[in-house]
Amino acid sequence: MKKVLLVLAIGAFAACNNGTGTDAKSADSTVKAVDSTVKAADSTVKAAVDTAAKKIDSVAKKVDTAVKK
Repeated sequence: MKKVLLVLAIGAFAACNNGTGTDAKSADSTVKAVDSTVKAADSTVKAAVDTAAKKIDSVAKKVDTAVKK
């Protein structure tokens, strides 16, 4: 979770410092920066969830094996 927050904070900082203009180019580049940050955060979260799910499954299997003995 800390990594996701870090990625979002860096993305927000980069988006804010991307330019001071209010023209369409500035808005488009900001949207692209935020979009890429969200995609990176999404993949990071999915990887963390997958890892956690695998660990939970392995622990559940170990418990089931111990209970059967």
